[in-house]
Amino acid sequence: MAKLYFHYSTMNAGKSTVLLQASHNYRERGMQTYLLTARFDKRAGEGRIASRIGIGEAADTFDDTDDLFEKIAHRRDQGDIACVFIDESQFLSHDHVWQLARAVDDLRVPVMCYGLRVDFQGNLFPGSAALLALADEMREVRTICHCGKKATMVVRQDANGQVLREGAQVQIGGNETYVSLCRRHWRAAMEDIPL
Repeated sequence: MAKLYFHYSTMNAGKSTVLLQASHNYRERGMQTYLLTARFDKRAGEGRIASRIGIGEAADTFDDTDDLFEKIAHRRDQGDIACVFIDESQFLSHDHVWQLARAVDDLRVPVMCYGLRVDFQGNLFPGSAALLALADEMREVRTICHCGKKATMVVRQDANGQVLREGAQVQIGGNETYVSLCRRHWRAAMEDIPL
């Protein structure tokens, strides 16, 4: 039975690694997968999903103008798809998530979304909020804070390592920009509590 899955975490938890491994497992068994990622995220190159540990794979891309149900249906017309994998799913729109739910329900293809749950200010991304509402199953990909507790939040830093408290919700970056923290250390970094 096909389901819509949301695998969520903070930055640097290995979400892309898990996605690429899962896709590899399908392909190793002779089943085709369809990989998608946000068009504007070109950190690994255009149309590419890559992990910090050095593995990567070509992917189709999406932006706000795409109908993901139509993209998946079109790709399926070219050959069977055992599973759809979406990286950077926090950048999906509310409509995109409904289109993915329709693909699961009507095309009967499983869709696995991997992305951030909250931004650097502790707010849900629109795609993540819609996935939390509509996903059949949710799974946390865990990472840790420098204190050893589970990291559930992320801070954004400037070039000098200073924590930023304001700014656009979306800013592409990696280890040089974002640090994953437990809620207590996030609050301290955002100057909400003294440590």
